[in-house]
Amino acid sequence: MDTMPNSLGTLTSRFGDPQQLVPELGDVSTALFKIIGNGAVPRSTVTLVHLRAGQLVENTYLTVMHTANARRAGVPEEKIAAVASWTDAPYFTPAERVALELAEAVLTSGGHGERVPDDLYERAAGHYDDRALATLAMAIGQVSFFIPLALIGKPLPGVAMAEQWRTATTD
Repeated sequence: MDTMPNSLGTLTSRFGDPQQLVPELGDVSTALFKIIGNGAVPRSTVTLVHLRAGQLVENTYLTVMHTANARRAGVPEEKIAAVASWTDAPYFTPAERVALELAEAVLTSGGHGERVPDDLYERAAGHYDDRALATLAMAIGQVSFFIPLALIGKPLPGVAMAEQWRTATTD
């Protein structure tokens, strides 16, 4: 049974596959995935951070993609469902909580002052060593790198990779 709305078949992205348009993107993507896959931060934590980023920028493509990535990483369904309300959800470890808090601090304006104050950094340092903190920062940077492509290019959510960048002129 098809769970996608019928209108998805008629939707198009705003431009074609960015990797076809700018082939150098492949090298950047490969490097970013290698960095965050270095084992310093659990894959499940990275997927939660990426999922929260998609929610924060209110982008369906990123939210759907990172939900699927979280499932593949073995994150339990109740934890995936609770990412949007993580602050009061009982499912997250202290290390996951501080990772989500860091992502929110980086990706949302807190008004005045530092986005990542010393007390947040110190709490994060209580759960992650320097290598893991740098990796976590780069994981936030990785998703941040792709946010403009998702917001501007509007790839199609929930379809095969080959179909995400389907333009009106795509055969």
